[in-house]
Amino acid sequence: MSDSATSTSVDPAWEQVGRFGRFGGRFVPETLTRALEELTDEFQRAQRDPAFQAELDGLLQDFVGRPSPLYHARRLSERCGGAQIWLKREDLNHTGAHKINNTLGQALLARRMGKRRVIAETGAGQHGVATATACAHFGLECHVYMGEEDIRRQAPNVFNMRLLGAEVRPVTSGSRTLQDAINEAMRDWMASVASTHYILGSTVGPHPFPTIVREFQSVIGREARQQCLQRLQRLPDTLVACVGGGSNAAGMFSPFVSDSAVRMVGVEAGGRGSRGGEHAAPLNYGAPGVLHGSFSYVLQDEDGQTAPAHSVSAGLDYPGVGPEHSGWKESGRVEYTTCGDAQALAAFEALAMCEGILPALESAHAVWQAMQLAAERSAEQVILVCLSGRGEKDAAEIARLRGIAT
Repeated sequence: MSDSATSTSVDPAWEQVGRFGRFGGRFVPETLTRALEELTDEFQRAQRDPAFQAELDGLLQDFVGRPSPLYHARRLSERCGGAQIWLKREDLNHTGAHKINNTLGQALLARRMGKRRVIAETGAGQHGVATATACAHFGLECHVYMGEEDIRRQAPNVFNMRLLGAEVRPVTSGSRTLQDAINEAMRDWMASVASTHYILGSTVGPHPFPTIVREFQSVIGREARQQCLQRLQRLPDTLVACVGGGSNAAGMFSPFVSDSAVRMVGVEAGGRGSRGGEHAAPLNYGAPGVLHGSFSYVLQDEDGQTAPAHSVSAGLDYPGVGPEHSGWKESGRVEYTTCGDAQALAAFEALAMCEGILPALESAHAVWQAMQLAAERSAEQVILVCLSGRGEKDAAEIARLRGIAT
């Protein structure tokens, strides 16, 4: 295995059982069990194959543009009047977000398994664009499921997916958002499992997906750790990342888990308030349950049914969360808080005006929390934010919400 900044290594215990404390597991129909076992075996073989690592490392460097920069947001830090805010610039990756790290890795796995058809789900569209990009690069057939509501508010990414050769399949059931897109992708996979690989975009779903996605995304945290030691001669005091399904946060946090002095804060979508249907914050307001094949924290109604979620951010508008985040919550290793719609919009504008950077609305949730933490701390403290994506995709929706003609 390569020892470069982009190589991966898997905890053998998690690799085998897919458990994070009491969370995780595999709760799926028999139809999918064999496909998941095949994926587990192929992933394990790939991790031991230097050729796989070398090809992935080369793609991440030459195609994606890694390592992504570490950036000192000086003017934003001055505005907050306390700690220094630094950004891990995943928004500068090819396709504009962290999602490409995972889709390239999984597309390589699909090719190794001889599966030429790929399906995916998407909310904000960034995973859909990244999947379409990976499929175009490798010559794979690509179908992306996306809720009609998300198609409306993320129109630029829909157009980009189609330009890249993907078929975007609108989902009209339920709330017509990310949860429903995953439902439809799962149905497709059950009917086509012999020839199709499902590139799941976050650290959710049945084993081995949470481990696979976290490992492919952990390049974020490994690079950030190395960059901090080189540029600051120290580790950051606090890491902050937004949490929907949880892939960017898991990728940022996992290489720092053993660094007990580093505080880690995950930021869920607080939406419009704490009542049911007004937020997308299962770690703050949900309860343990099964969703999309995994045991984790889930938003539920009084009858135990999955409850609706809401966020101004399409990528965080999901009633569940990755099981590793649930394990980190219960162990106390990671703190989880919320940021509301209005606060995320304010952080979007603050970063744009202070630094000339348009963050994705998902990332703006983490920026808001970093601003609050910075104001409470001394100037010697360092807060590192995972800026998971860029915000051009959200500009039209923000204009609509602000009542601005475009």
